[in-house]
Formats: sequence, C-alpha cells, structure tokens
Amino acid sequence: MKTEIIIGGLGLLSLGCVLGYYLRHLKSLATRGSLELEIKQILIDAKEEANKITDEARRKSEEKEEEVRTLERETSNKLKHTETRLIKKEELLDARQTEIDREGEHLKMQAEDIRRIKEKVEANKVESEDKLEKIARLTIGEARDEILRKTENSYSEDILSRMQKLERDGEERLTRRAKEIMATTIERLASSTANEFMTTTVTIPSEDIKGKIIGKEGRNIRTFEREAGVELIVDDTPGAIIISSFDPIRRHIASLALQNLIKDGRIQPAKIEEMILRAKEEIQKTMKEEGEKAVFECGLFNLDPRVVSVLGRLHFRTSYGQNVLKHSIEMTHIAGMLASELGGDVAIAKAGALVHDIGKALDHEVEGTHIDIGIRILQKYNTDKRIIDAMKSHHNDCPHESIEAVIVQTADHISGGRPGARRDTAENYLKRLGELEALVNSFPGIEKSYALQAGREIRIFVSPEKVTDIEAKKMTKSIADKIEKELKYPGEIKVTMIRESRVIEYAR
Repeated sequence: MKTEIIIGGLGLLSLGCVLGYYLRHLKSLATRGSLELEIKQILIDAKEEANKITDEARRKSEEKEEEVRTLERETSNKLKHTETRLIKKEELLDARQTEIDREGEHLKMQAEDIRRIKEKVEANKVESEDKLEKIARLTIGEARDEILRKTENSYSEDILSRMQKLERDGEERLTRRAKEIMATTIERLASSTANEFMTTTVTIPSEDIKGKIIGKEGRNIRTFEREAGVELIVDDTPGAIIISSFDPIRRHIASLALQNLIKDGRIQPAKIEEMILRAKEEIQKTMKEEGEKAVFECGLFNLDPRVVSVLGRLHFRTSYGQNVLKHSIEMTHIAGMLASELGGDVAIAKAGALVHDIGKALDHEVEGTHIDIGIRILQKYNTDKRIIDAMKSHHNDCPHESIEAVIVQTADHISGGRPGARRDTAENYLKRLGELEALVNSFPGIEKSYALQAGREIRIFVSPEKVTDIEAKKMTKSIADKIEKELKYPGEIKVTMIRESRVIEYAR
C-alpha cells in the first residue's frame, strides 16, 4: 500500500515537472515572439527617423548650396562693377594725364616766349641807354650824380632845415613821451621807503627774564648765540632784549625762538636748541607763504611752486637797505604798467621783474653773481626762456634780447632810484660781513661761523672729530693772517674759535 502511494506520488511529481517544463517553454516562446516584435518595431522606427534626418540634412544642404551660389553671384556682380569703375577711372586718369601733359607743353612754350620777350626788352633797354648816353655824352651814373648835385645846390638849405626840424621835433616828441610814461608809472605806484635795520628788539614781560636768559655763568646766552648766530644785547634797557646780526634770517629765527622761550619759561641749553630748531622750521613755512603772497599780489600764477618758495626767501634779504622782495613786487607793478604803455608782453615783463633778483635768495656759499645764480635756478625749474631773457639783463651783464628786458631794467632803476629807497653804506657793511664769513668758511673742518659786534668779532665753530686743539690754535692764527691780507676793515677783528666735544648717552 505504501509502495503504491509512493509510486503514485512519484508519477504525479513527474507529471508536474513535465507540465511545468511545457508551460515554461510556452512562456519563453511567447516572450521571444514579443521581443522580436518590439525589435522589429524599433528597427522600423529607427529607419523612419534616419530617413527623416537624411531628408532634413539633404534639404539644409540644398539651401546652403543655394545661399553659396547666391553669394557667389553677388560677389561676381560686385567684382564686375568694381572692375568697370576701375576701368573708367583709369580712362579718366589717362585723359587727365594727357591734358596735364598738353598744358605743361603749353606752359613751357609760354615760358620760352616770355624769356625771348624779356631778352628782347633787355636788349632794347641796353640799346636805348647806349643811344641816350651817346646823345647826352653822359653815363647813367654821371647823369644821376649831376641831377643830385644840381638838386642839392638848389635845395640844400631847405633840405638841411627840414632834416634839423624833423630831428629836433622827433627827439622832443620821443623825450616828452618817455617822460610822460615814466611820470605816469611812478605816480601810479606809491610804496614805503623804510629801510631794514641791523637789530631786532624783543619785548620781555619782566626784568627777571634777563637773568634766566643769561643763565648760570652765562651758559644760556652763550648757547643761544652759538646756535642762532646772533648777538644778544642784555643791558639796562627796560623791558627789552636786543638781537644784533647783519643777517635778517638769523635775526628773525632768534626773535621767534626767544619769544617762544619766554612763553615756555624753561630756559636751558637743551630747550634753547629745541626752540631754535623749531623756529628754523617755522621760518621755512613763512618763506613759502611770503612767496605765495607776492605771486598772488602780482597776479602771476604760472610760476613753478619751487621757484615761489625760493622767491619767499627774499623777504629776509636786503639790497642797499631795501627789502628785496618788496623791491621786486614794486618792480613788477612798474614793469606791468610800462609794458602796457609800450606794447610789450605784460605777463613776461612782470614775471621777469619779480624774479630778477632771485639769485640773492641763496647764501654766499653758492658761486657766481646773483644773476648767474638766478639764471641757473630758473633753468633748473624749466621757467619760460622769455622770462629768463627778460631778467638777466637788468645790470647790463647780458645783451637785451627783447623789449621786456629793457622794461625790467627800467623798472629796476625807477624802484631803486626813489629818494630814501636805498642806503649805500648799509649795503657795503653787509657785504663786508658776508665776505668775512665766506673767507672763514673756506677753511676745512669749520662747521659754521658768525660775524658779531658789527664785524669786530668772528666766532668760529669747528668739528672736534676733524680739528684737534693744536690744529685749532694754528687755524685761528692762519685765519687772522688771511683776514689781514685779503680784507679791508677799520680797527681790529677778534677771531674766536670754539671746539666743543659733546657726549650723549641714553639710560633705558
């Protein structure tokens, strides 16, 4: 029984396996048929798409070919048109060239005819002159001389009187006109004739300040005089201390430093050096401001700022006791009026007058006359050549190259020739002191030197690293001997040489 059951189960299992295999086979056949149909459909779609793309590409290619053919036709037409135009132009040029050649030949023929006519006229003229000379028995030169001689004999007195009258009237008229211009110019400008002095007075609040300024054993006043290059006169004059120096810049620096020291109240060597250094910096600013004021007052705005800064130094310079910057400004106004009257360039004349003494702004260490120095300064800063030509002739050192140069010289004479404008003795005095300092500074190893006591004393400061004590003594003797040989001066000059060694250390 069990065996039958097992056999029946095996039969059923086998039948199930056969039926499963058959069903699977049927399913695979159905699936393969479906895949084949899908593949065929895809192939059909792909062929259709390929045909569409091919047709579209063919259509675009045909359109492009048509565009190219159209462009070729247009280009060909343009080239033909251009060629036609070039041929016409060439024909026109050939025609014009032919016409020009024909006109040239005609002109040559006319020139030849004119030359023949001229030669014929010249020959006729020579022949006529020869005939006239034969008839008159005189040459042309002899005939001219004879006519002039007879005219001179007949009208010599009339000609002479006429010439004298014209000369006299012309000279009188020119002189009168020149006087009118000069008088008008001088009347239109009125300026101060005050002169510069050799001293500056500083007001002090109390007499106790004098003791502080002198300092213990005079060290403060010695430091001040050494650093500023001036002489302090502390005497019985109530409420005042006098600063003496021939150099206006030194006096102004000393005055400013002394006023600041009095305000600060701490008067000692270190503070004195600091205040003098600060005063020098302030003076540089003042020079620049004075130069800008002068340029603005004169209406000149095209000068180089560096020239204006140098010009401001003239505020502290004098010439024969006359302030050089004020003198230059006065000259500028005079030159402008003269140029407008005489038809010159007003701007060039005014600029030349303003910078005519700019060479005096530099110290005596620079070699050359103030005119040479001024020319070098202006050339260095690319100043207009016409301005340089106008300023360099005001002392007749250079020829006058323009009417503006004559105007500048005339304005200089007018400004300097006014009564009280200048003092010759003051200028000689300043020149003597400047020569004294220049002579001393020519020795090696000297840091600075100052002429004091109206030129009766010269104080010299030497570098201790370059000059020993023994050398300082020898140098002092050499300086005194050279002063005796080369300079002229009244009385005697005291030569004082100072060699100071200063050691500075910092505790940190």
